[in-house]
Amino acid sequence: MNEPVYIVWIIFQLIIGYNLVFPLLLYVFYLISKKPSVKPGTFFLAPDYAIIVTAYQQTDSLPQVVKSLLQLKYTNYLIYIVADNCDISNLKFDDDRVVLLRPEETLASNTRSHFYAIKNFERPHTYLTIIDSDNLVEPDYLDQLNIYFAAGYSAVQGIREAKNLDTTFACLDAARDIYYHFYDGKILFGAGSSATLAGSGMAFTTALYRECLEHLDITGAGFDKVLQAAIVDRDYRIAFTGKAVVYDEKTSRPEQLVNQRARWINTWFKYFKYGFGMISNGIIHFSRNQFIFGLVLVRPPLFIFLLLSVLFTFINLITGHFLISAIWVLGLLLFVAGFVLSLKLSVTDKRIYQSLVNIPRFMFLQILSLLKIFKGQKNNVATVHYVDKHIDDIKEQK
Repeated sequence: MNEPVYIVWIIFQLIIGYNLVFPLLLYVFYLISKKPSVKPGTFFLAPDYAIIVTAYQQTDSLPQVVKSLLQLKYTNYLIYIVADNCDISNLKFDDDRVVLLRPEETLASNTRSHFYAIKNFERPHTYLTIIDSDNLVEPDYLDQLNIYFAAGYSAVQGIREAKNLDTTFACLDAARDIYYHFYDGKILFGAGSSATLAGSGMAFTTALYRECLEHLDITGAGFDKVLQAAIVDRDYRIAFTGKAVVYDEKTSRPEQLVNQRARWINTWFKYFKYGFGMISNGIIHFSRNQFIFGLVLVRPPLFIFLLLSVLFTFINLITGHFLISAIWVLGLLLFVAGFVLSLKLSVTDKRIYQSLVNIPRFMFLQILSLLKIFKGQKNNVATVHYVDKHIDDIKEQK
């Protein structure tokens, strides 16, 4: 291998390898950073919330979702259900707080559904929160969001906990979510940057949401990627709270996992470019928020950099670069340590630990997802849901 090619090869390895140690480095930075000061504040008037629930083709879970939302302790809100391309003949809601909307034309887009709801607001809402058609919420969900809005934040991401842990795939999906909520939520926000958005269980001032997305027409998956980039580009911080709990259905079937991940991987390839501009802005503006967030945006999906790391380890071993191969092994061990740390410092069900032996199978299915990325945008715009649980069932299960 000639020298220029070898230099490129080393640089490429460094670009991939830093992802293995980035979580632990971020955690160390979090430990030494001054934590955000979030104290319960008060509003002169109780803020008005719009809870937007989007459904595409499926409505089976909506009655449970609405039942959960109507049990919220906070009372100043309206629920807007956007039933896109749905049969709503069997949907009956007697509560005046529920507004059922059925677009005449198929929208097939999260943001189109959101703005359809906004255009049909029955009153001007100060805040809006996004809930998926399979989500359930804790009764204090809005109260927990209020703490951060009262503290001056304009965007807040809650935590999405597992609605179901009935299969190995659901447990592994939950383990992945715990990892991301820990590092991309709690630690990232605590280190002075912004939490990444998770697609639901998130809330914004209505004005900020409209400012960021109203001029765009986003189709397919990934509106949350565009939204978080737009928010942090304005140098607003997205707060994270582990107390605003949304229960989210985890993928429980192989075909469900493959189709969902195909969309997600496609989304990363489509939007990771935002990270480079964010890093540049962070340097130019001396913004810790933008710089660290940019590093997160350019990070490949978890299984991609793990597979590449194992591949590079073997290539260096075969070519006689034993020291470099040993460095890769050390990096992989540090990543495993960081992954275990995220589980240990979070509330983790014992079934999730028991499922970890099946990680190779889980990663194989994600390789299949990678092969389908060019079909990712054409697959269903929403994950097919199979789980129908009430919040009391979840608590009893745990």
